[in-house]
This record gives sequence, C-alpha cells and structure tokens, in this order.
Amino acid sequence: MSSTLGRLTFRKKPTPTDAQTVRHLVQSTGMFYPFEVDVAVELVEERLAKGASSGYFFMFAESEGQVVGYACYGPIACTQGSYDLYWIVVDKNHQRRGVGRALLRRAEREIARRGGRRVYIETSSRQQYAPTRAFYQRSGYCAEAVLSDFYAPGDDKVIYVKDLAARRTPAE
Repeated sequence: MSSTLGRLTFRKKPTPTDAQTVRHLVQSTGMFYPFEVDVAVELVEERLAKGASSGYFFMFAESEGQVVGYACYGPIACTQGSYDLYWIVVDKNHQRRGVGRALLRRAEREIARRGGRRVYIETSSRQQYAPTRAFYQRSGYCAEAVLSDFYAPGDDKVIYVKDLAARRTPAE
C-alpha cells in the first residue's frame, strides 16, 4: 500500500473480497491474536450471508481504490438504542492520518441515523492498547467499567461509552 494518503471515500456495503481485505487489515496492525483475526473475518462473512438481519454493519474507508480501514458495529440485543462498536481497524501504514477518526465519526453518524443513543466499545488493558484507549478518550468516550482479568490474568476488559445525544450540536 502507498505511504501517502489520498482523498478518503467511504462505503457501507461489504463485498465478497472484503473478508480477505479485513483479514489483511487486522493482521497488518500486529495487535491481534490469530483467533481474533478469524472473528473479524467471520463478521464480514455473516453480513454477506445474512445481510442486515445479521446485525453487523460496516463502514469502509478507501484511499486511491484501496481499503485502508474499516469499522464494524451493530445494535445490542435487548436494548433500546445501544450499539457496540465491534471493530475499528486502520492499516498499519495508514495510521495516525485521521482515517480512524473519520471512520469513527461516520460510524457514529450512521448509528445515530439508525436510532442509536449510546455506543459501547470494549478493549484490552494491555500496554500495547494504550494508544487505542487514548484514541477513544480523545474521541469523547469515557471508561465506564473495567472487568479485571477478563481476557486473561492481568488483561482486563475496559468498556468505553459515548452518549451520542449528549454530543450532538445544532449543526449536526
């Protein structure tokens, strides 16, 4: 992939080639275990097989015809207006250029358009995730809960939340 970032375009509908594209993106970060990569791919495959009834929605960011990042989100069952952001991943060669921020903003707008009020994100407390946690905090998310030793001993689950209604301004 190119080291320069061209104009970003966005699309919501996954294509059959996106399963492998997501695999590449998630692996490129060096952050995820192989089984986590497989889960990311499974969500794309589930969406392709079942459509919107899968409960998984996507936002893909493309630069110069190449997918450089994506977000996956969906409504949380048995809630009114609560959504999970399951994945937000930017290719390692395109990080720190605003792609993640643009994806998150677009995903939040789409969630709000669908009636979402609150977005929940969970991540690891491991040191390698410190930049991820800082990104969420800069994006207006607050750490709501920490579940000790959730993923493994010494690896807590940190749950972030953002109230979309509280963040809206008249211009939005």
